[in-house]
Amino acid sequence: MRIDRLKKEYEIETKWAFFPLRPDAPEDGITLEEIYAGRGIDIHQVRQRLNQVARELGLPFSERKMTYNSRRAQELAKWAESKGVGEEFHRAVFRAYYVETKNIGKVDELLRLAGSVGLPQEEAKGVLERRSYREAVDADWSRCYDLGITAVPTFVIDREWIVGLQPYEVFEQLLKTKKIRKRT
Repeated sequence: MRIDRLKKEYEIETKWAFFPLRPDAPEDGITLEEIYAGRGIDIHQVRQRLNQVARELGLPFSERKMTYNSRRAQELAKWAESKGVGEEFHRAVFRAYYVETKNIGKVDELLRLAGSVGLPQEEAKGVLERRSYREAVDADWSRCYDLGITAVPTFVIDREWIVGLQPYEVFEQLLKTKKIRKRT
């Protein structure tokens, strides 16, 4: 992934912040057709563009037909970060959602993902039941609203941002503009 390359080449650290993706989606999800109905958006063109960008970036991607409420996944990701396996968990959730088309709003799926990165599933279940990271995710959502972020992924550096999956050179240009040093 481009961010991994940037972290190797530049003196940067990354921090995940979460954005409310379909917080009103029911537990069983909502079809993409339902989301875009009446908005004058050709869902087939959207899918083609997403597939093209994923291919160009070398990202695994499949024909996703549903979207799910990601709130629980975000809360569990905050916990995974506190356990030192945040990146691994984020990648596992990405793969489950975008490649395997799994419902990342379901507790059983999240417990499976937690286990897949070496996290204890019983502890993960307790985190979800207690909503232990609710406030941390609320703070991220609030920050996104304050910054005016309306789409994901959005990469923020010093109150300037890049939206979407962009070429490496776009990220590199922003880093140079911000005078971020290359690693030696």
